[in-house]
Amino acid sequence: MIKKLLIPAVAALALFASCGSNNSNNAAAETKSVADTVAVEADSVGYIVKLGDVAPDFTCTLTDGKEVKLSDLRGKVVMLQFTASWCGVCRKEMPFIEKDIWQKHKDNANFALIGIDRDEPVETVLKFAETTGVTYPLALDPGADIFAKYAVRDAGITRNVLIDKEGKIVMMTRLYKEDEFASLVQKIDEMLK
Repeated sequence: MIKKLLIPAVAALALFASCGSNNSNNAAAETKSVADTVAVEADSVGYIVKLGDVAPDFTCTLTDGKEVKLSDLRGKVVMLQFTASWCGVCRKEMPFIEKDIWQKHKDNANFALIGIDRDEPVETVLKFAETTGVTYPLALDPGADIFAKYAVRDAGITRNVLIDKEGKIVMMTRLYKEDEFASLVQKIDEMLK
């Protein structure tokens, strides 16, 4: 089922508020807000991106302070895992991502995996990595702004988005289901042959 969320009143208020502003930064932020809230179509599990779409670009900061821009990873198979320490299903899935995907492909120059932690401080994310035993890179997502490029901002996690070498989305998962996860592992293996 497709849900269509329209928020014209909010958009109109944001547009009206920006009309009287002399501050170009505020006007730009309000214009972005209008664009973000005008219309969002989500699938039954909250994704607003679709298979075959070019993955929305973003820059994230990893827990070690390094910045990564998604579009700079073109030419690689990329897996994004949306997660958070408070998510029990994420905690269940992450050791499998570590063992069945990261440990198998971490030395492959044609592969990148980034866990994107939803709106938590770096200290929490570092402790989360330690308690789950994952060694793959984790990035910070303040305000869930990266997440909101892929799914409705208040939609649930865990989610995995698989992106091909051309930057297109080829698979999306939601929650942890053994058969779906096995398909994800198989798809990554095939893409990296």
